[in-house]
Amino acid sequence: MFGGICHLLNGNMFCGVYKYFLILRLGEDKAAEALKLPHVKPFDITGRPMKGWVMVEERAFAGEKELKEWLEKAKGFVKTLGSK
Repeated sequence: MFGGICHLLNGNMFCGVYKYFLILRLGEDKAAEALKLPHVKPFDITGRPMKGWVMVEERAFAGEKELKEWLEKAKGFVKTLGSK
């Protein structure tokens, strides 16, 4: 989709890797909250940010625990979507 690796849950993308960023689908509300944190920015690789998505720098998940927390947030949102 964007030239990187991605993972799906029930046919919906929930996370991926783009260059040096973890890409997460959090939904608009959770993405807005995440954007207030350091090392998180909108998922924008075309000049048009994708709503509900964020790009997270590695510094924002220094350990396995933090990485799991980010992934669980994305999975939690995607589980609310219908299967494809």
